[in-house]
Parts: sequence; C-alpha cells; structure tokens
Amino acid sequence: MRIPTIRGLIDRRVLVNFRVDAELLSKLCPAPFRPQMIGGSGMAGICLIRLKHIRPKFLPPSLGISSENAAHRIAVEWDSTNGVQSGVYVIRRDSSSILNSLAGGLIFPGIHHRARFQARETEHEYHIAMDSIDGSAHVSVDGRVTDNLPVNSIFPTLAKCSQFFEEGAVGYSPAKSSGTFDALELRAFHWNVQPLHVSKVRSSFFDNSTVFPKGSVTFDNALLMRGIEHEWHSRESICCPGG
Repeated sequence: MRIPTIRGLIDRRVLVNFRVDAELLSKLCPAPFRPQMIGGSGMAGICLIRLKHIRPKFLPPSLGISSENAAHRIAVEWDSTNGVQSGVYVIRRDSSSILNSLAGGLIFPGIHHRARFQARETEHEYHIAMDSIDGSAHVSVDGRVTDNLPVNSIFPTLAKCSQFFEEGAVGYSPAKSSGTFDALELRAFHWNVQPLHVSKVRSSFFDNSTVFPKGSVTFDNALLMRGIEHEWHSRESICCPGG
C-alpha cells in the first residue's frame, strides 16, 4: 500500500510500556515478526496519540484533520535482505476519526476501529480514556509528568529508553488482505520525550488473564511527547511466509 507523505502535529502522545514474557508474546506475533528482546523480556504497550493538522504534505495545515487514536503494539524484529530490522507490530488500532475508520486498510494502512475518547489534561497531569464503539476494547491511563523513569524500569537511563522507542519508528498492521501487513514510518522532526508517572492504567487487552496470565505482564514505564511536527511515510508491505 502506498499513500502520499502525510504531515501534521503530534499534539500529545503517551506511550505506556510493559515488560512481557517473551515466549507468551511470541505467540501473538505472526510470521515474519518476533518479539524484540531487551534484558530477557519482550516489550509491548499502548500508544495514545492526538494528531492535529493531518494532511498530505503539499496541503496547508488549515486543511488538515484532527483525531484521537490508540494502538496496542509489540516491539518486534524481523529478517530482511538488508539484515535484521526492528519496529512495532500493531495488534489493534482505534480512532475517533470516521475517515480513519472508513479508509483504514483501503487508503490508510491498517484497520482502524471506531472509538470514543475522553481526555482531561493540564500542563502536568493527564487522564486519557478510550472505549471502542464495538465494546471490545477499553483503555484508561492516569499520569503526571515527572523527571525520572521508575526505579525498576528495565532501561538504565531515559536516553536509552528514548532511543529504543525512537528506533521502533516503523509500524506494521494487519491489512484487509489476509497474510499481509501494511506499514507506516513515523519521522519526527525533533524527537523529545518526558517520563510520565502513571498512577493507574487499565487495558482490556493487557488485563485479559486468558491472554496474559498473572505475572506475565509488568508495567515498565510511560513516556510523554508534546508538540512534535512529523511526517508519516509509506513503507513496503510484508507478506507472511506462504501468504
């Protein structure tokens, strides 16, 4: 799938990240993807992102659209002719945008489910909740800006944590065509993250004990991005072996 370069503003992006049992996580990764390991664990999480002025690059910002979006994702790697590549596999996307929902998998890469979002935000405190229209997905996060990662984070420094997620800029999502995965690459003009202290996080996906037995998922950290000019670029789709 190829789309024109899309430009806009990341008004707010929260990444909530979990350490996950790698063997369990590998069962959720379709070929050719496998969990990207860090410190003996896999890494998965939730991205809650509010986009503004989203439009083809050649159009002015005044013609862009805004939306709230959520993604449940896994940090993955895969083999290519250029060696081992890394990025994220997006299990599910939800969006407040009717356009994203209608065009997802047809014009925009990846299927987008319709959802309602609630956000209460100040300069330092954030409450973001998402409920899918079909009732199958729910997310709720409460947090405040802080200076440091949690002491038990697998990442030794904020710089190492930031680098890990910046390098996972390519996201693959299941396409409407079975066995095919569409891709988008995020290119931020200025990558900058702040730690977010999370007081409460709920996810119908990660809280599902039939998928993630007790002890298999541990909160690691949360990051906040604000006011980031960026572009989305198409990348070549991937077909699973035999697909």
